[in-house]
Amino acid sequence: MSWGTELWDQFDNLEKHTQWGIDVLEKYIKFVKERTEIELSYAKQLRNLSKKYQPKKNSKEEEEYRLCWPKFCLLRQDFSRYTSTRAFLATLNEMNDYAGQHEVISENMTSLITVELTRYVQELKQERKSHFHDGRKAQQHIETCWKQLEASKRRFERDCKEADRAQQYFEKMDADINVTKADVEKARQQAQLRHQMAEDSKAEYSSTLQKFNSEQHEHYYTHIPNIFQKIQEMEERRIVRIGESMKTFAEVDRQVIPIIGKCLDEITKAAESVDHKNDSQMVIEAFKSGFEPPGDVDFEDFTQPMKRTVSESSLSNSRGDGKSEPKFGSKSKGKLWPFIKKNKGAGPEDFSNLPPEQRRKKLQQKVDELNRDIQKEMDSRDALTKMKDVYIKNPQMGDAASVDHRLAELGQNIEKLRLEVQKFEGWLAEVEGRLPARSEQPRRQSGVYEAQNASGVNSCAQDRESSPDGSYTEEQSQETEMKVPATDFDDEFDDEEPLPTIGTCKALYTFEGQNEGTISVAEGEMLYVIEEDKGDGWTRIRRNEDEEGYVPTSYVEVYLDKNAKDVHKPLQKISE
Repeated sequence: MSWGTELWDQFDNLEKHTQWGIDVLEKYIKFVKERTEIELSYAKQLRNLSKKYQPKKNSKEEEEYRLCWPKFCLLRQDFSRYTSTRAFLATLNEMNDYAGQHEVISENMTSLITVELTRYVQELKQERKSHFHDGRKAQQHIETCWKQLEASKRRFERDCKEADRAQQYFEKMDADINVTKADVEKARQQAQLRHQMAEDSKAEYSSTLQKFNSEQHEHYYTHIPNIFQKIQEMEERRIVRIGESMKTFAEVDRQVIPIIGKCLDEITKAAESVDHKNDSQMVIEAFKSGFEPPGDVDFEDFTQPMKRTVSESSLSNSRGDGKSEPKFGSKSKGKLWPFIKKNKGAGPEDFSNLPPEQRRKKLQQKVDELNRDIQKEMDSRDALTKMKDVYIKNPQMGDAASVDHRLAELGQNIEKLRLEVQKFEGWLAEVEGRLPARSEQPRRQSGVYEAQNASGVNSCAQDRESSPDGSYTEEQSQETEMKVPATDFDDEFDDEEPLPTIGTCKALYTFEGQNEGTISVAEGEMLYVIEEDKGDGWTRIRRNEDEEGYVPTSYVEVYLDKNAKDVHKPLQKISE
């Protein structure tokens, strides 16, 4: 169907229709543009969401910085240790990629649809303007021809009427006998002139009519159909173009579906990797202190007098007011590792502020890190040694003596690192010597400490327990000798006069006091308290006149009695 033949008389309606088509196209462009803005906004929100829940650094210490959410922090290594947090981090990373695909959708829709259609609309407007300009020009031409025909027709009609009136006037003059011959002749000539003018007008009108009919036929059967055909083709191209854009609109989404599917597959894979058993075991590994659980609390019978001796494993409260004992563990509540003085600044080098199991892990990590550093230094030394050999063989390539200084530095660094390894392995051997046997993990010792006997390990323990600031005070064998500053811990024992007792205490756990200044106690044993904990985690006690020393405060339950000041009074009489 052709608009030129079917809609030859609908020029104005076609003009309105084509303008409406352009308006539709512009609305579609606006729709796609808003869709791209939504995709960008959605992608931005997804990225912000992922970033918001990404763990943040909470410390300047790179090795032990914490990754935190609000009210929730874990060490960096814990995020890779637990399968649930590892899966969560994988989800956050995949959401980042997911957001990226929505950015791709926005970019492709902008470049393939919005930009292209905007340019096409401008071209379409120009083409439409040209076609309708041609249509108006043809319309004006046929209207001009019609006006010429009408003018020729009116002139022919007027001349015919004038000729008729002149003929009638001549006939009237010719019939009148009173009119002179001259007047009759004049009337006859006038009638002939008018008749000739009418003939000329007739010929002109006939010619103009033929020309108009020809122009009109050309207008309605050639010019207008051609113009309308071009307009029809223009409109059909617009329709096809908007259809293709809609198809592109869907294809842009479809192209990212596989990648989005991969993101979702990775999230599913991460979720399926969550292992509750593994995470439970990781909690044990992360927080196990290495302490033995306390023994049973003995029954204390207050219905009959009891003889209280130092060797008894359970005694009543020695306070004179007869009040019952404090709740078990109230003195040591909140203390994780009470063997040393607490350092208010940075943690001690030997990690003695940590429970045994956690301390062992930290020391093992430190040893492994130092061994890696040693290996790096050795690799650098080997490379420089090879370079020096090349310089010796080929002096033109460089001076062999230029690397001697660097080689000496590397040798010194390696030696320092090895001493550090020996120091940390000594502390590690001390901790592993204290911890109970671990069936799942064999006891870790270096080759140096495997050659030492049990007393060597005990000597490390003695040094640590007698030095609350974490340094060694006793010389070890020549093979593992490490010089460290001595402490002023022993100065606390310089008092010549015995201190008075200020109460009693009950040993909650067995403590092997192998260092100078400490005293061994057995679980359940009752002893005198001669000096309270001054905030360093140690309490000074006495068994008898000859045996006194320090024990970890969390290892005993203290019962203070301000009225008990006689150092020589037997223990069983204090409560009296």
